[in-house]
Amino acid sequence: MPPTKFLILRFSSIGDIVLTTPVVRCIKLQYPQAEVHYATKKAFKGLLENNPYIDKVHILEESLSALVHQLKAERFDFVIDLHHNLRTSLIKWQLGAKAFSFDKLNFRKFLLVKFKKNLLPDVHIVDRYMATVADLGIKNDYKGLDYFIPARDELPLEWLPETHQQGFVVYAIGGQHETKKLPLSKMVELCSEIKQPLVLIGGKEDLAQGEDLRTLLEKQGKKVLNTCGKCNLNQSASLLQQAQWVISHDTGMMHVAAALKKKVVSIWGNTVPSFGMYPYLTPFVVIENTDLQCRPCSKIGYEKCPVGHFRCTQDLTFKHINQLVQSLR
Repeated sequence: MPPTKFLILRFSSIGDIVLTTPVVRCIKLQYPQAEVHYATKKAFKGLLENNPYIDKVHILEESLSALVHQLKAERFDFVIDLHHNLRTSLIKWQLGAKAFSFDKLNFRKFLLVKFKKNLLPDVHIVDRYMATVADLGIKNDYKGLDYFIPARDELPLEWLPETHQQGFVVYAIGGQHETKKLPLSKMVELCSEIKQPLVLIGGKEDLAQGEDLRTLLEKQGKKVLNTCGKCNLNQSASLLQQAQWVISHDTGMMHVAAALKKKVVSIWGNTVPSFGMYPYLTPFVVIENTDLQCRPCSKIGYEKCPVGHFRCTQDLTFKHINQLVQSLR
């Protein structure tokens, strides 16, 4: 009997792709003779190529038609569209296979952003992804997210300075948009409360801010290692895996930390957990400003506060962060 071939579509980004991993795992383990393929952008191939539940990764580079030509040759039985945009609609139309598409609830998100009327279901996006394949008999196993670090990117304890080898906290300082991140002054205020040595993670775009933060904290006597721009994604994940606990803005690294079952302090700026993308099936605490009528001002973010005061982060306090973490089980 030939395998049943599934194609999962999700082109970006880090967090969104990690959030689809329960669908991948449950299809592979629950559907008889399932062969699971995944199509994404080249930049995110590393998130998927080590996943044992994925049989083949297809890459979108510059040409959509080239990708479609490659996908047609596979003769898929089912297409699971977890992105659901114009590009994935074109792919589904050209492949002609039976498709199941994720409902992004964009109109309800619009109502929450523009009119602060929350009609979104109180359901995590992972459970909504799982509902997309419910008609196939696929059920959530509630084992959480997956992230697989290849052996070549596992950083040994000796890689860290001696000051950090007895334990450390990771702070993922990045964010796709400035309004999803703490400003530098608030980062300093937050980190000043942390008793353990700190490891900063982020991309090359975060290197300069990481250095500024490290310099300011070291003046307070803090032990800080800035790895921003110096580690690839899997190496940063290895640091998350070894951390005692993790601090993250509403970004992809928050979901990587959740996949690794870490305790997470989740910091929210202009976006809100009501969108359904808070840490999944891992101990976490949310720090957010719930007293603002202007929040959320976007379902994604901006480069600066649209009303100028940025109170969604400026009003945050971190005095009890250690007690909050200790309360997590």
